[in-house]
Amino acid sequence: WLHSTHADQCRLSAEASAPVGLGMSATSTRSPLPLLLFIFASLDTQRRESLFSQSLARIPGEKREDISRDSDYLLGIKRLRRLYCNVGIGFHIQVLPDGGITGVHNENRFSLLQISPVERGVVTLLGIRSGLFVAMNRRGKLYGSVSLHYNHECKFREKLLANNYNAYESAAYPRMYIGLSKNGKTKRGNRVSPAMTVTHFLPRI
Repeated sequence: WLHSTHADQCRLSAEASAPVGLGMSATSTRSPLPLLLFIFASLDTQRRESLFSQSLARIPGEKREDISRDSDYLLGIKRLRRLYCNVGIGFHIQVLPDGGITGVHNENRFSLLQISPVERGVVTLLGIRSGLFVAMNRRGKLYGSVSLHYNHECKFREKLLANNYNAYESAAYPRMYIGLSKNGKTKRGNRVSPAMTVTHFLPRI
C-alpha cells in the first residue's frame, strides 16, 4: 500500500511538472481557455494591440472602402469640385449670383462648388463665386439660397452609383433628385430618378 501511494505521488508530480499539453491525454476534457490566456499574456504589448486592431478591421459584412468614406465624413473634409453631368453635350452645374441654377458646358467661375459634409452621407453644395447654396424646394425646383437663409432644403444625400457617378437626393424631400436636361436646364426633382442619366454627376477637380 505504501509502495502504491508513493508511485501515485510520483506520477502526479511528473504530470504537474510536464509541459502544458504533454500530460493531457487525447480524451481529456480540460478546457483550452487557460492555455489561450497564457499564450496571449506572453505576447508583448505591441503584438497584442496589432491583433486587436486586425480583429476590429475585419468586421463581417463591412467593406474597407465604406470605412474610408465614413471617416472622410467624420473628419469634415470639404472638397472643391465641379459637378459634371454627361447629358446632351455635357454640362456642369453653375450657381449664379441672382440665385439661378443652370448647366454650363464650359467650366467657369460659377461652376466651382464646395462640397461639405454636414452629417453621414449628407452634403451641402456651395457656389464659391456666388456664395449661394444649391437648394431644392418642396416642388422639386432648384434655387440658390444665401448663407443667412441656410436650412434643410440645402442638404442633399450624396449617393455613389454603380457607374461611379453620384446622385444627389434632397434630404428634406426624399425621392427628389438634382437633374439637368439635355439643354442644360434644371429638371424638377420629382420628375427624375437615379435610373436616369440626367441625375448622374461626376465630381471633377
